[in-house]
Amino acid sequence: MDRIAKEIGKLTEQEKDTVKSIFLRLIRGDIYGLDIKKLKGYGDVFRVRKGKLRILYQMDNGEVIILKVGYRNETTYRL
Repeated sequence: MDRIAKEIGKLTEQEKDTVKSIFLRLIRGDIYGLDIKKLKGYGDVFRVRKGKLRILYQMDNGEVIILKVGYRNETTYRL
């Protein structure tokens, strides 16, 4: 989880608030209105897009596992 904390630490305060809001919505299951897509070739891995930010997560027995947080770039979808 240290990697995720480091990635979040690089964001602006406004972006951190946005990420926190998205995390809470994912945990509650309130995904209506979020730009979510399932990633091809990765099983149960999903992507949330909010502006330039991308959050990659996986659902495991109702638990949300955050895999990656950051800006869109060439390595965003490489896990």
